[in-house]
Formats: sequence, structure tokens, C-alpha cells
Amino acid sequence: MAEELNENVAPVEETEVKAEATEGGEKSATNAKGAKRFGNGGRRFNRDKNGRGRKEEKLYEERVIKISRVAKTVKGGKRIRFTALVVIGDGKGKFGYGLGKSNEVPDAIKKALAAARKNLGKMFIAKGDTITHAVMGHFGATQVFLKPAPAGTGLVAGGAVRSILELAGIKNVYSKIYGARTQGNVVKATIDGLKQLKTYEQISETRYGKKVAADEAK
Repeated sequence: MAEELNENVAPVEETEVKAEATEGGEKSATNAKGAKRFGNGGRRFNRDKNGRGRKEEKLYEERVIKISRVAKTVKGGKRIRFTALVVIGDGKGKFGYGLGKSNEVPDAIKKALAAARKNLGKMFIAKGDTITHAVMGHFGATQVFLKPAPAGTGLVAGGAVRSILELAGIKNVYSKIYGARTQGNVVKATIDGLKQLKTYEQISETRYGKKVAADEAK
């Protein structure tokens, strides 16, 4: 008897089922890119992207210069904390540094990065990925000398000076450190030198009293 009933029932076509599934607003539809949309006005989701359908872009490259362990003697004993010195840059002339303190190393780095984003500077990158002129940066007992270098020379620098120049987008320069070589002082002296740099237009206006484009100055 069951076999006879099954024979009398007409099979449902696949096209009808698909049509019913797409008619309701609560059903899901898949677009050509593979992102699914749920309901009317729902959010799009994709495995490689976040809920908004965009990739999170990283604006600045980060580099930890130094992590120090600091102990403070209090009534109950010693209190241990950590300090982190971080430099950041976008490779297009923007750079900055920050110092953060916390009971844990990751928290100290996060605070240092937040401080670095608030303490940004900008410089002009000359042709050949170098600086426009020689400069001497000062901080405390530390002096950092920077000089332009021809294309292909590379960064003749080390330590914190090299890190800052790389993140700022400089690829060819000569450098020399005079005096104390404390990491914090070297970072601040290097940034002081970069902030003293002037563009071709500013230099020509100082020398000749008029602005000259970079191409004309060369």
C-alpha cells in the first residue's frame, strides 16, 4: 500500500524548492564573491574579512627598542615594573616614539604604542630615499650626526638610529653617534635631527629669498 501511494505522489522539482528558498526574506542567498547575506539588511560575512566586509589596515610599523625591568623599594618590599621604548613609522616620512610603564610587559608595550601615535613627526624624503642635508641631533649628552648618501649606499647606522630611519622610509644615509649611547637618548637625539630637516623649497627661500622647486634645485 505504501509503495502505491509513493508512486501516485508527483516528485517535486529542484527549481521549485530553490524558488521558495529565495522568496522569503529570512532565507540566505550567496553572491558571486562567496559572501553570505542573512535576511533583509543583514551583515555580510566572509572568512578572510571581518563583519563589515573590510580588512583592517595597519597604518604604522612597530619596533620595540628596549624593555627595562624597574624595581622600587616600598614598605612591603620591592615593587617590580617594566618600561618599554617603542618607535613606529609608516615608511613615507612619518615617525614617532613612545615610552610605556606597567606591571606586565605586554601592557607596557601597548601604552608605549599609544604614546607613540600621539607623538608623531613628519619629514621630507629626498630623491634617492635619503635626507635633504646634513644635520646634528642633540639630546642630553648624546649627539647623532646624519648625512645624505647616494642611492645604493644603504643605511650606515645601527641600533635605534637604524630602526627609526627604516620605519621613517629612509634607505640611504650616513650616521655617527657622539657622546652617551643610552638607547632613550639616542632615539630622542635622532628624532631631534629629523625634525630639523628642511625641504628644498625652505632651503632655497632661506638662501635666495625665493622658493625653488626640487627639480630646479638639482
